[in-house]
Amino acid sequence: MTPVRVTLVTAPHCELCEHAEDVLRRVALDYDITVRVVADQSEEGVALLTEHFVAFLPGVLLEGRLFSYGRLSERKLRRELDSAGGKVRAG
Repeated sequence: MTPVRVTLVTAPHCELCEHAEDVLRRVALDYDITVRVVADQSEEGVALLTEHFVAFLPGVLLEGRLFSYGRLSERKLRRELDSAGGKVRAG
């Protein structure tokens, strides 16, 4: 199975961004995901925030589609990963 691609658009000194990183670390223990962190001030970060109309950080994209912004809900993310085929790590 191919891992689910997660893009996290984040900024320094952002508590909600740190929370999202913690959530993604926990979720990665159970699901086959790859996480790529993109700085909000980078060229790519600005483009992603603009393209997906992210109101505030962090922005979380799953497979290139906006999943959430602001406080990331671990429960909502797990439900989405389950409904997307349940790419669960063997273990």
